[in-house]
Amino acid sequence: MSSARLRTARLTIAYNGSLFHGFAPNPVVPTVAGALTEALEKITQTEVELVAAGRTDAGVHARGQVVSVQLPGSVKLDSLPKKLNSLCGPHIAVRDARWAEATFHARYTAIWRHYRYTILNTPTPDPFVAATAWHVRTPLDIRPMQLACDAVMGSRDFSAFCRKPESSEQKQTRQQLKPVSMKRFVMQATWRRQGDLALFEIRANAFCHQMVRSLVGTFVDIGLGKRPPSDMMSLIRSGRRQDASPIAPPHGLCLWEVGYPTPVE
Repeated sequence: MSSARLRTARLTIAYNGSLFHGFAPNPVVPTVAGALTEALEKITQTEVELVAAGRTDAGVHARGQVVSVQLPGSVKLDSLPKKLNSLCGPHIAVRDARWAEATFHARYTAIWRHYRYTILNTPTPDPFVAATAWHVRTPLDIRPMQLACDAVMGSRDFSAFCRKPESSEQKQTRQQLKPVSMKRFVMQATWRRQGDLALFEIRANAFCHQMVRSLVGTFVDIGLGKRPPSDMMSLIRSGRRQDASPIAPPHGLCLWEVGYPTPVE
């Protein structure tokens, strides 16, 4: 099918990441992209390539993941979510499907991503939220955790909280190349209580690998009284990843929403 007959579609997707080895396609393990691609190709009878706003890791969930994909213009988008959900549900749900401008790109057009991290802060576990919340038994003091949020706001170098990527050449030779920037702009970072849950909301122009989970691990140590709130700024200034706390588990993390400059019709 010629490219002239293809149009850019924008899909909003939610998924439970517990059963998937991340979003990115992988031929040897189940992934969100793999399941969606198989279903789309079955419905449209054409090869497709998905572009996601964020490549979530294994075990990480999404409520508002956005995907762009080239589809035949004859596809009826109003009925596409129902068809996809019958093939991919209940662990993957297409919440919305619409045509977008030809220039729309789920990753590069996005101006911010919003993540939520959920902690169940009770003495005993709850099987009904076990798959989507990190269970921390010891009571957390939210006040110093919120105080430490000030340190991550604005443009910061998050080297202390990011797993630095390696190029193929680095993996083969281990020679130092041009450093990769870990600077990100954080627009929102807040902790709040909601019953037995402690919720962390963070919005930034982009995130480096494991950034949110690493931040949460350090925040939790602050809430447990193991570290003072001032440690957050000290870690950002030092850039020493080895000084940060262990990262939080993936199942408490959810890609909540993705923002774009203007609504795409």
